[in-house]
Amino acid sequence: MTSAAPSASLAGVLRAAAARLAGAGIGDPDVDAELLAAFVLGAGRGAVQAAAIRGDAITSEDAARLEELVARRVTREPLQHIIGTAPFRHLELRVGPGVFVPRPETEMVAQLAIDALRAAASASPIAVDLGTGSGAIALAMATEVPHARVFAAENSVDAFVWTKENFALVGADNARLSFIDLEHAFPELDGTVSVVASNPPYVPDAAIPRDPEVRFFDPPVALYGGEDGLDVVRVLSRVGLRLAHPGGLIVIEHGEWQGAQIRGILAADGWLAPATHPDLTLRDRATTALRP
Repeated sequence: MTSAAPSASLAGVLRAAAARLAGAGIGDPDVDAELLAAFVLGAGRGAVQAAAIRGDAITSEDAARLEELVARRVTREPLQHIIGTAPFRHLELRVGPGVFVPRPETEMVAQLAIDALRAAASASPIAVDLGTGSGAIALAMATEVPHARVFAAENSVDAFVWTKENFALVGADNARLSFIDLEHAFPELDGTVSVVASNPPYVPDAAIPRDPEVRFFDPPVALYGGEDGLDVVRVLSRVGLRLAHPGGLIVIEHGEWQGAQIRGILAADGWLAPATHPDLTLRDRATTALRP
């Protein structure tokens, strides 16, 4: 991280970067500054923190590159778009324009699906991820439950570019990706699926997402779900009944205010024991139900 011709201390550059990010309303400016520096320096965030504490220098070239990236982040371009990856559980997924950036709350959705897969009374249980986007939920299930067979559906051309790349990078031989609309996905699996999982678009059409990163950079097709935000959830309920075997689980991510409505949709369609689950911040973010 040092050079024979340093121009500034890394710690000073990081402080200046964090101050600019804070001024732009970034929630964790120090974290973002360190992650951007790590990307520029080809190091981990911990190594950057250690180098700053030691008083290491940063070259003028690297400082200029970091300044360029900070300028992009100040516009509220997502950090994940700038560095090209997003962490998800134990995975590092490639992301960029056209694909929804996986969020920490979706890790809980994946955990519900993984727990159900592990508990399935089958030597090779089947799981389906409908509207897989970056592939986050599907690839988490495939890698964390290696005896399962996982099928993922995506129908956005822009997103599918990233999905294909992530499936290739992870290389899980028990995961299959298909370019298909979720409503018509995998008829050959009807009545055989142990877990149907989805993070569908669920923002009401008239709602404006609070964060600029979401409002301006996430693809609208991955955000908006009709007048009440639940159009795709209604489709998922019907498709899940087609795919799941008796006792199979459906897991749907949603907004924190939508649990009661989704439980009502599932119950009306005949699903059993609909239940809503909080994420680590104690906000209701996923609902499950059992196939009768």
